[in-house]
Amino acid sequence: MSKEVAELSFVNPDYLNTKNSLDKIGPGMCLAKWTQVTIHLQMGQTHSCHHPSTHHIPTTELKRNPSALHNTKHKKLRRKEMLEGKRPSECEYCWNVEDASEQFSDRVFKSNESWSKPYYEEIANLGWREDYNPKYVEVAFSNVCNFKCSYCGPSFSSKWVEESKKHGAYPTTERFNDLGPLIKEGKMPIHHKEHNPYVEAFWKWWPDLYRDLHTFRITGGEPLLSKDTWKILDYIIEEPNPNKNLNLAINSNLGIPDDLVDKFIEKIQRIEDEGRVNEFIIFTSVDGWGKQAEYIRHGLEFNRFWDNMNKILTKCPRVNVTIMSTFNALSVPSYYSLVNGVYQLKKDYTSTDRYWTSAVFLDTSYLRYPRHQTIQVLPKYWAEDIFHVAQYVDYLGIPKFDNRLVGYSDVEIQKIKRSYDWMKAFIPEQQLKKQRYNFGKYFKAHDERRNTDFCKTFPELGDFYKECLEIEL
Repeated sequence: MSKEVAELSFVNPDYLNTKNSLDKIGPGMCLAKWTQVTIHLQMGQTHSCHHPSTHHIPTTELKRNPSALHNTKHKKLRRKEMLEGKRPSECEYCWNVEDASEQFSDRVFKSNESWSKPYYEEIANLGWREDYNPKYVEVAFSNVCNFKCSYCGPSFSSKWVEESKKHGAYPTTERFNDLGPLIKEGKMPIHHKEHNPYVEAFWKWWPDLYRDLHTFRITGGEPLLSKDTWKILDYIIEEPNPNKNLNLAINSNLGIPDDLVDKFIEKIQRIEDEGRVNEFIIFTSVDGWGKQAEYIRHGLEFNRFWDNMNKILTKCPRVNVTIMSTFNALSVPSYYSLVNGVYQLKKDYTSTDRYWTSAVFLDTSYLRYPRHQTIQVLPKYWAEDIFHVAQYVDYLGIPKFDNRLVGYSDVEIQKIKRSYDWMKAFIPEQQLKKQRYNFGKYFKAHDERRNTDFCKTFPELGDFYKECLEIEL
């Protein structure tokens, strides 16, 4: 890590204490392997923490216990490795961060969360074979979606399924979004109108799970296009003894029809006015600004998206919004504008009525796959732009020595800093050549299939794109 970036802000002692506690058990210990789960019910896949690849949930395990949506045999073996001082290979994202710099990895951030940290002793003394009820649960009911984000795929977008069936795989060396491997590996999404044994198991588990949840988050696809999402909202509204400690979170691209946005606002207002949850969080996504953001997230109407965020923040004064920004090669030219835009939202909507006070949180996670769209594919001089954004976000940070609350938090700042470190990591020349070759092949086909124009949308990257098109393997 560069000396300049290291000096952008001080080391948070809370994170350092958490890291030291984890390391007492082992250098690979992460509480999220117990406390957090994401379940892709549309595919019958699960993982704890979003960085490791998902793995299959055997239906035979579900028949004995619906909590096997989380407590799979595969996951228990990874927990065993952690408790025995090993680093599970599937958690390489964090090992890469820790080995490449002195930045804290997500195992520290996630283990320090309020849904993890209080359970440290309980987990440390728990046998690896034991079932454990997660405190932070993410569930995707289906892949129904109205977007085709450039780095996404059929597993999470029905629109991507349609495109892949019509045009086939993209002409990259890895045949990006080829349906063949998904079919072969049993990862093709179950159509939302078909019977789904994983959704069935979820609803059997839900009444028991609901009682002890700290955070429940619905992902997708586009959750507000799924009937199960509305079923959850109605369950919470109608439950005679609601879990008032629950932090409820719902993902949405906020590109849904206006009537659904209004319906969503009405449900939020009812839940909040009746005090049925502890907090309500909306997770949305944008990876750049304006037309460049629309290119990355195909289907996005940027101004409408920004208006819907403002509408929700205005009409739901206790709701918090997290913007999940998948920082990729196409994000770099306009990220400075996004940082400014989010800062303005923080200024406009920061309020003591909100759970976090700061209404909007920018969660920057660098893209790792597809490799042809990562920031590492860019010429190294673009790292300076990322460095300047990191400096600027640090400048806009919450002041360290007064009581003003408007600004970027330490976590928001750290996540942008580590993107800079990751971009500057060494990549073998042949590997980089292949990624750039695929960059050219992918976006050329993207323009042909979707009637887009890369060079017009990203003039800053035009010369680089043309150079990629000339690469021969």
